[in-house]
Amino acid sequence: MAKGKFIVFEGIDGSGKSTQIKLLYKYLTLKGIPCYTTFEPTDSPFGSLIRQCLSGRIETDDKTIAGLFVADRLDHLYNAKCGLIEKINSGVTVLCDRYYLSSYAYHGAFMDMNWVIDANRLSAEALKPDVNIFIDVAPEVTIERIKARGASDRYEKLESMKKIRQKYFEAFELLKDTERVEIVKGADDIKVTEKRIREVADKIFGF
Repeated sequence: MAKGKFIVFEGIDGSGKSTQIKLLYKYLTLKGIPCYTTFEPTDSPFGSLIRQCLSGRIETDDKTIAGLFVADRLDHLYNAKCGLIEKINSGVTVLCDRYYLSSYAYHGAFMDMNWVIDANRLSAEALKPDVNIFIDVAPEVTIERIKARGASDRYEKLESMKKIRQKYFEAFELLKDTERVEIVKGADDIKVTEKRIREVADKIFGF
């Protein structure tokens, strides 16, 4: 049985990843490709703890949060019930909202990125995305979207978003020989962005 693909969506908060994952899931499913959608932080106990840290309910430092993401990510890969490696090996294509490039950008904006890369090495060696789709939207736009939905976390401030976007591009350059990154310009029209992402998927699957 052929392995499934691992397609990761990246971008700063408010870039529209969740919406585009749903649209790509529908597109690929109609083409007969079995798909599974997921996200990080996960809805596991590790992910719940991360969300409490991000919301400020639990006070902690950036390195501790980065470490929690490492644990959550490894569980995401190897969990006996829903581990991604097993799903992909069984022929299911996984569409994931965030993976280790998010850690490199978000945590690397507030600490040494190389520390974050080293901390995530086990995940990177265990499962590398077939493609990372980065939806690029201006921080000024995403902040307005975040304000409109009402809730925010420790990273969702304009200056932080600018710094995180910059770190994404630093990570892309640093890892250009080992990571496949497709930068998709996010448009105001969801359908335009969807079309651009479909074109990336078509290349991955050879449609």
